[in-house]
Amino acid sequence: MSVQPPLTLLAIASYEKGHAFLRQAKQGGARVFLLTSLSLKDAAQWPRESLDDIFYMPDQQKVWNLDDTLKAVSYLARTEPISRIVALDDFDLEMAASLREHLRLPGLGESATRYFRDKLAMRMGAARAGIAVPDFIHVLHHGRLAEFIARVPAPWVLKPRSSAGAMGIKKVHSAEELWAILEQLGDEQSHYLLERYVPGDIFHVDTIVYNGEIRFAVASGYGRPPMDVAHSGGVFTTRLVERGSPKEQALLALNREVMSALGLTLGVSHTEFIAGHDGRLYFLETSARVGGAHIADLVEAATGLNLWAEWARVEFAGGDAPYELPPLRHDYAGLIVSLARQEHPDTSAYTDPEIVWRLNKKNHVGFIVRSDSHSRVSELLNALTTRVQQDFQAYAPPRDRPTE
Repeated sequence: MSVQPPLTLLAIASYEKGHAFLRQAKQGGARVFLLTSLSLKDAAQWPRESLDDIFYMPDQQKVWNLDDTLKAVSYLARTEPISRIVALDDFDLEMAASLREHLRLPGLGESATRYFRDKLAMRMGAARAGIAVPDFIHVLHHGRLAEFIARVPAPWVLKPRSSAGAMGIKKVHSAEELWAILEQLGDEQSHYLLERYVPGDIFHVDTIVYNGEIRFAVASGYGRPPMDVAHSGGVFTTRLVERGSPKEQALLALNREVMSALGLTLGVSHTEFIAGHDGRLYFLETSARVGGAHIADLVEAATGLNLWAEWARVEFAGGDAPYELPPLRHDYAGLIVSLARQEHPDTSAYTDPEIVWRLNKKNHVGFIVRSDSHSRVSELLNALTTRVQQDFQAYAPPRDRPTE
């Protein structure tokens, strides 16, 4: 009887993240290789005990040359039978897709990846499926753009098609302001879309999909919209939505529609929605990766499930082997994060017994609270927001790309 060789997995990470993914992949029996940015060589604390080897790509602000990367990975494949390539960050999705296409490996290819990376493609895909999205237009044909801004009242939101989160997004209040910004963008205009600003509350659903079936999904709601926090400062908060509530059921149902319409059949997703003040629920954007901003820690605090580790188990099973979720808790949790004036904030006075996690990062402060009561989590998060604003809160201008 022939013995199956171990799965060989290549993780792509231009930024440091996904330690739990790498550990779980190794624990599951995979041979694990990491390709990362040369600029991280002396700075990142990768779990080297879980890596069979680590390789570095020369980078300019974490950007790799595609042709050089194709050659480097193809050279590695001469001696290592790579069977999976996984991008650990939004900014690596296109690179991983190109590598899969070149090596003819399973997973999202270049066209499919567009639906989880390109904000224009994902809106077009959702709209074709009859899913409500805010009115939008590609910044391309100026005549059609003029018709759009005459028809759709300001304000609008100008968004880079391939940024992550709120980075690079601008709120635009008049036609004159818009044309001035587009003039500055010059030949970069086609990399943007313009969207009607929809006031409302922002929610996110974090999902595990296996063979086209949603195996896990949890709905949460932000305090202030992340775009507002990024551009005007303030405290970032999010908390789980009450289970069984009409709001949760509507979010989970729309999330199922989005996953089906955009074609994610195996992996994880972080997807955002707007509950508009007009009473409609809109699709905002999605991704094929674990949510950032410590949302994975929030989900783990409430459910016991680590999304990074489960993603590794999903990739290991690969659609061929059975995949089952681990036992879950059904608590509620809330997350708060803020920039801090102090380099090392002292949070020793924060003694609520429900605090189960504290952020350890220079010039930042953060907590996760957990309770079996949804109202108690909301009460704690509101109180912590007031205290953090008084004790620590600082502000820095928004960035176009992440720094780590």
